[in-house]
Formats: sequence, structure tokens, C-alpha cells
Amino acid sequence: MSFYRRTGKRILDLGLTGLGVLLTLPVLSILMVLVRIKMGSPVFFVHQRIGQDGKNFMLLKLRTMTDARDVEGNLLPDADRLTGFGRFLRSTSLDELPGLINVLRGDMSLVGPRPLLPQYLDRYTPEQRRRHEIKPGFTGWAQINGRNAITWEERFAMDVWYVDHLSLWLDLKILALTPIKVLRREGISQPGHDTMPEFMGSHYQE
Repeated sequence: MSFYRRTGKRILDLGLTGLGVLLTLPVLSILMVLVRIKMGSPVFFVHQRIGQDGKNFMLLKLRTMTDARDVEGNLLPDADRLTGFGRFLRSTSLDELPGLINVLRGDMSLVGPRPLLPQYLDRYTPEQRRRHEIKPGFTGWAQINGRNAITWEERFAMDVWYVDHLSLWLDLKILALTPIKVLRREGISQPGHDTMPEFMGSHYQE
């Protein structure tokens, strides 16, 4: 295992994330107030995700949906609860800013495969499951190469490629390209979906 993979990556995470928190705190504070006004409390969306070695952790995001329910008290579909402001937060990735806390806590790295839902864990092929050999990331190789507009299979292949080629220079390249992709709002979603359809398992999975 290289020094960067073993120790240097965590040092980079702490240094850049600490600076990022300081720089984005004013913006995050304003967004928290706006979320509270437009969608009520709580301001943060806390959801279980799968981290390194298949371990669970709680991912922090800004809330983007209301708690609107039908006459029987059941939550409406996500598409009906996603507000215009929430859609803006998602398209600009501003809803992801609280995830920097997950990086500081060590649940995540700045760069790595994006953390996904626990129910996906049993649906991966053995090769796809290798994406969990490292910490999930705030951004990643798949995020600058198609984001949500690519297929699950393409995304997982990129995740595993990153695991095998992880290096300081690759991380710096991904970090440098991420703001450009965000500003261009590329690959925000697939047609007919707010982001991506649920992963049900690869068609070639046995």
C-alpha cells in the first residue's frame, strides 16, 4: 500500500476540508436559513449510506424535499415533494455541503466512489463490490465523467477503476475538474428521474 493511500489521502482530506468548511460556512448558513423558511424543520437530511468495507454511516445533506403527505398520511412520491429550491440545491450540488462534516469525521474522503444506499450492497457483483475497498467520496471519478447521466454499470466500472488507480495526482485532477462540472450542471439526472433510477442489480449478475 502506497504512503498516499495509507496516510497522505487523509492528510489531504483534513487540510482541504478544514479550509473548505471555513470558506463555505457563510454560504451554508444562508442556505440553512432558506431551507428552514421554505421547507421547515429539520434543515438537514440524514440518511444511512454504505462506507468503506460495507460499514454503515449517516450521511448529512441539506434538505431538498417537504414532508407533504396524502390524505392517508403517507409521504407523497419524491418527485411531488421536491421543491423548486430543492431542485436548485441538487443541480448545483449545494445540498452536499454538509457532507464535508462526514469527511472531517472520517466517514468519507474528498474523492472516492459516491456513497450509496444499504440495500444496494447485496445487488453488486463481486467486482462492483470492490468500490467499498476505500472510503466513499464527496466527489469522484464517475462524477466528473458523466455523473448521473451514465448507467449504473458504467458508474461502478469507473469506481473500481479509481480504486485501482488511486493517487495524489488523480485526486487533484478530480478535485480541480469537479467545480467545472458543477457549474456546467452536467449529468444531473437521467430522463424521467430526479437523479438516477434505483439500482436493481446488473443484468449480467448471476
